[in-house]
Amino acid sequence: MIQYNFPTIIYFGTDALSSLGQQLAVKQHQRLLIVTDAGLVSIGLIEQIQQQIQSFDLETVVFDGVHPNPTEADVEAGVDFYQNGGFDGLIGIGGGSAIDVAKTIRLMAVHPAPLSQYEEAKGGTDLICNPLPPCYAIPTTAGTGSEVGRSSVITLTGSQQKSIFFHPTLIPDIAVLDPTLTTSLPAHLTAATGADAFSHSFETYLVRLQHPMADGIALEGMKMVAQYLPTAVAQGTDLEARGQMLLAATMGATAFQKGLGVIHSMAHPLSTLFDMHHGLANALLLVEGTSFTLERTVETDDTLLLAKLQTVADIFSPQTPVEVTELPQLITDFLRQIGIQSGLYHHGISSESIPALTRLAYQDPCHQNHPFPVTEPEIEAIYHRALGK
Repeated sequence: MIQYNFPTIIYFGTDALSSLGQQLAVKQHQRLLIVTDAGLVSIGLIEQIQQQIQSFDLETVVFDGVHPNPTEADVEAGVDFYQNGGFDGLIGIGGGSAIDVAKTIRLMAVHPAPLSQYEEAKGGTDLICNPLPPCYAIPTTAGTGSEVGRSSVITLTGSQQKSIFFHPTLIPDIAVLDPTLTTSLPAHLTAATGADAFSHSFETYLVRLQHPMADGIALEGMKMVAQYLPTAVAQGTDLEARGQMLLAATMGATAFQKGLGVIHSMAHPLSTLFDMHHGLANALLLVEGTSFTLERTVETDDTLLLAKLQTVADIFSPQTPVEVTELPQLITDFLRQIGIQSGLYHHGISSESIPALTRLAYQDPCHQNHPFPVTEPEIEAIYHRALGK
């Protein structure tokens, strides 16, 4: 028996924010906490969104204490803010970090501390039993797809590891995908978040769990990233490209309920130890992670996995037939096209850091869903290859 689940209500388009305001009024909200980061406040985007929401006679207050790689301390501060502010719901605005923190505040506002006891890897999902306050999500990046996800990723104070908190009720009640809210995102962040969206669809497509609906969504998500991300990077005000990338991000997050793989396990420690942007970390591991998977697939003559990798290769070369062995180079060329320089070495990572990265990556649960078992020495070897000296 396999249980299939798909996501929340989605408002998509340039008037999506007004639709949210109308719905919040219908739900008779009075006072909502906006969870975001200081950067979005400083550029005036949060004030712009507040004005639209408050035009429906709704009060909003801003908590902007979210870091790029969110921590348990961020959540604790937000919970204290929420519980003492007389709020009746939350709105997460920003990238995956802000939305993940909003979802986790939602959890901890009605459950006793500490946060660590609810970690999915330790069976903490079963402890999440109380009704959660309403939560809405407005992404300003097209990457994580957290706005349609049932989990959040937070770095715990004790372990200094990214930990996953999962429950079906964590999914936001409504997600607002308004491409006009993403046009101010700089090109390098557009590229990094877009690479994140691709990596979600790519890794989940390779997971062996039988889930044809997720596979179909992942395939289309990869096609959309390949088609629209270069335009979104080069022409940031192109609303079609921005909108399609928002959809591709939600599709990746919808699909990866199947699981992810070794690339994500290796990306997470780069964020916790070096505060590297999660999307960039995935991008810098895509080529060597793919090469590793391809080499093992050829070696074991795994025809099913080989066919899937061929399908991905064809996405990057829809007009010209290519061999599956060309996939790593095709991904390299695509990353270069969107302005991402491969090689961890070029982003401040040295070989001396690899033992610590390897230990944390092997402890991360994502690689357990890789299409074949991955050993700790193999993870270490991928890191060394990804250095790019």
